[in-house]
Amino acid sequence: MVLTRLKAKSERKLAKQICKVVLDHFEKQYSKELGDAWNTVSHPLSSPKVGIYTGSVFALLVADMFSSRDILTSPSCWQHAILFNRFNYPFELEKDLHLKGYHTLFQESLPYYPKSMKCYLSRIPSRMPSERHQIGNLKKYYLLNAASLIPVLALELRDGEKVLDLCAAPGGKSVAMLQCAYPGYLHCNEYDSLRLRWLRQTLESFIPQPLVNVIKVSELDGREVGDAQPEKFDKVLVDAPCSNDRSWLFSSDSQKAACRISQRRNLPVLQIELIRSAVKALRPGGLLVYSTCTLSKAENQDVINEILNSHSNMTPVDIKEMARTCSQDFTFAPTGQECGLLVIPERGKAWGPMYVAKLKKSWTI
Repeated sequence: MVLTRLKAKSERKLAKQICKVVLDHFEKQYSKELGDAWNTVSHPLSSPKVGIYTGSVFALLVADMFSSRDILTSPSCWQHAILFNRFNYPFELEKDLHLKGYHTLFQESLPYYPKSMKCYLSRIPSRMPSERHQIGNLKKYYLLNAASLIPVLALELRDGEKVLDLCAAPGGKSVAMLQCAYPGYLHCNEYDSLRLRWLRQTLESFIPQPLVNVIKVSELDGREVGDAQPEKFDKVLVDAPCSNDRSWLFSSDSQKAACRISQRRNLPVLQIELIRSAVKALRPGGLLVYSTCTLSKAENQDVINEILNSHSNMTPVDIKEMARTCSQDFTFAPTGQECGLLVIPERGKAWGPMYVAKLKKSWTI
């Protein structure tokens, strides 16, 4: 009873922190773009059964229903996946997680799911304590939104490849890449100087010294990397700056939030320029994966459609099978694209938002 009251108090406190300016903006946009995927509640019972419940039982069921909107505005429902570091494998932690009912992500494996990657999650909202950064000691695990692994897996990484992570901070996807394969060369780029420090610290915490020699960290404008290193990379990830829905909803400064929203229309221009640079950096036959952590169609499908319409050498790669394989752990909203997936948060699957698109560079004659 005491814990219940404390949880309720905590949720009320968090609710007060939601930025109304951002929420109102999202309500207007996402209700129109996503419809039922934004507003419709989900629950563990099928709808025909709900009608047979009455009184307090029905009220209890209604209270247990959550839409994607509800999940995004309720941090107590958020989940955190645990990505193991194969360079300092936590065997004892793995035993403990099994006893607590955690399961590995992608139990129905993708054809190209690497055995070296291990990620555990629970359907119950929970969070492991983060490990402290200690110089010279490798961390054993990385906490992340499980949907963040989808763009990494979509790259189909193999040993020896040259890989570019164009907008790499804070470094979680770079760490995940190194759990999948040993690259011949990994270039992690971050233009923002503060985020660059975060990236360097993340890599230092997870990567053993021998691998450091094949990793380059740079502070370049991502829009210029393609001209500087044309057709150098086998795989490129563009995890672009976006209107990060979860973070924006809890903006502490309403004036800054309003400014962000007014400037939001400029983000697709930047995102398109980053992808165009990535296309130049990609060798013919190579794969490009674009990702964001927003539900915004303007920053997701519209950006990819613009790239496909303006680049005859880029072709969409069908990833619908990936959605079918991952449906046990993720909920997907329609995108109208064979090459694009959109993960939306749901009760028990509170991952995302995460948009992922996969393109291939063709050989020019």
